[in-house]
Amino acid sequence: MSVLKKFFKDTIIYGLATVLPRLMNFVLVPLHTGNLKTTSFSDNTTFYIYAAFFNVLLTYGMETAFFRFFTKSKEKDKIFSTTFISLVVTTFLFLIAMLLYSHQLSSMFGISQKYFNLLIGVIVLDTLVVAPFAYLRATGRPIKFAAIKISNILIYVLLNYFFLWCIPKFNLSFSWYDTSDLVQYIFIANLVASAVTLLLLLPYFFKTKLHFSLTIFKQLINYGWPIMVAGLAYVINENFDKWVIPNLLDKDINGAYSGCYKIAMFMTIFIQAFRLGAEPFFFSHAKEKNAKQTYALIMKYFVITGSLMLVFIIAYLDIFKTMLVTDSNYWQAIQIVPIVLLANLCLGIYFNLAIWYKLTDKTRYGMYLSIVGAIVTIGLNITLIPEFGFIAAAWTTLVAYGVMMILSYLLGQKHYPVPYNLKQILGYLFMAVALSIVALNTKANYYINTIIVLVFLGLIVLFEKKEIKRLLKRN
Repeated sequence: MSVLKKFFKDTIIYGLATVLPRLMNFVLVPLHTGNLKTTSFSDNTTFYIYAAFFNVLLTYGMETAFFRFFTKSKEKDKIFSTTFISLVVTTFLFLIAMLLYSHQLSSMFGISQKYFNLLIGVIVLDTLVVAPFAYLRATGRPIKFAAIKISNILIYVLLNYFFLWCIPKFNLSFSWYDTSDLVQYIFIANLVASAVTLLLLLPYFFKTKLHFSLTIFKQLINYGWPIMVAGLAYVINENFDKWVIPNLLDKDINGAYSGCYKIAMFMTIFIQAFRLGAEPFFFSHAKEKNAKQTYALIMKYFVITGSLMLVFIIAYLDIFKTMLVTDSNYWQAIQIVPIVLLANLCLGIYFNLAIWYKLTDKTRYGMYLSIVGAIVTIGLNITLIPEFGFIAAAWTTLVAYGVMMILSYLLGQKHYPVPYNLKQILGYLFMAVALSIVALNTKANYYINTIIVLVFLGLIVLFEKKEIKRLLKRN
């Protein structure tokens, strides 16, 4: 099996583990927007912002550090065991601290005690399974990885439908069911799904002899802490707008903004699937003679696929809008979707470019770049949202990710030059943006927009025909 063929196979399987859960989440978007008021949807968004923040904080870069050292170390059991022990110990220390000061912390975060307790439960359970999931990926077990991930989301989705649709639809009566606080049941469903996932991964808690190596731990921490800082900055870049809008504007607008933001999840799904397959591949392939040429080729096809998705979603935006965000009260923020889609494509390119600092062990640059993005995000959001409203938050996201992408490319060409074909990459991006603008101005004429999508697809086939034939022939 060729290198690229193996890469695409693993990416498809890992992508399945990501795409199916995300697609199931798409099923939940109309359920949530149809049953929750915009203010409650804002509470749901805030809950998961804090969950994302603590997830990065509690894993402190250990997952990526594990991949880096596991692939090149002869003492693989010690790498896994040390990673696992460190995460378990710090997670339980976190749990104790949260329980001791839960009242004060819930007040500080501005969420109810009930939501805070559920939040801590979800965070702890999700952190405990990080090392076992990383082990499955690093040892090439994508099917088992995918099966457990999909089981998690199936439980989560089914419970969401039970709580938010089945009980009201069939007038089921439960003494504990509170119709005035439906959003809590989304969090309860998450807690149950996370607990089941932990049970499924318990065999990997005892996979090797528990051996903690201080030397290995120091290596992992030195490699991982900049990734943690970068991750925290990423959470800011991704979520600061949805955290600050309730304060600068109001929760109603934030709920609408967050609901429409979900439509851009198509691009997020693609990026996440790519990262799950690409990160282990990039590390394992780094010693090959043609590694840089392979990375350049993968980048080009990543941009082509992402650009095609951008054009397709914008061409049929009104259809996606009515499918996913069923309550028209949310549509006041629909104009953010094209901007956020392009921003996420830039973020995907940035993740692709990130191989240069990961392969050269210069992860501090990832931290610096993310901090720059966070500074742009915080500064522009605070400055522009009061003046221009929520649309400024979407443009800020695009500017922040665009700046990070450009800086990463310039630094990468200095420290680990990869022969990216800038002419072709920029050509596809400019074509996609131009055709998307045309599609936005056709007033949802789907005949014209279908022609636009087919034109772009035809141009891709025309320009890449020789390369596609060569790859098919090789495989």
